[in-house]
Amino acid sequence: MAGHEIPEPADRKQVADSASDLRAAEEARHPCDPAFRHGVVVGFDGSNSSERALAYAIGMARRSGSALIIVHVANRLPTTVWAGCEPPVFVDVPDHRTEVLGLELACADYLTEVPWILVERGGDICHELEDVGREYSADAIVVGSTHGIVGRIFGSVAGRLAKRAQRPVVVIP
Repeated sequence: MAGHEIPEPADRKQVADSASDLRAAEEARHPCDPAFRHGVVVGFDGSNSSERALAYAIGMARRSGSALIIVHVANRLPTTVWAGCEPPVFVDVPDHRTEVLGLELACADYLTEVPWILVERGGDICHELEDVGREYSADAIVVGSTHGIVGRIFGSVAGRLAKRAQRPVVVIP
């Protein structure tokens, strides 16, 4: 029929491509700048070992022509609030270190060679680094090694991450 459109019934279901639906759902769930996809994720907290990891990750990103995703996992310090005979309540105290780190990184000359972003997360460091790596389809995750008694007691971040990660993990001593 020329010049006439036949409207679809309101109750008719559309048949969709399941692969495109999965891609659309994944993109909607994890919106990230496409310029940073397949970049290098680096854990950074301002410590000497994370500074070395950042330096290595910058070189790695520069050599591969990719971007840098700097991740700071903020400390959520549980503090106990005791209200008389009520059971104690744990309250998260936010860590404002990310803002300070962001300003330091923004002023750093050594980051002018690669595109970079700073991502703040809260929670378990290994879990959050792997999540960011998955969201950005990172080619690798770079972390500094942990020295000291805390790493020996609880296990190092690098060791735990290497066991669970779905992408290469580079540990910088």
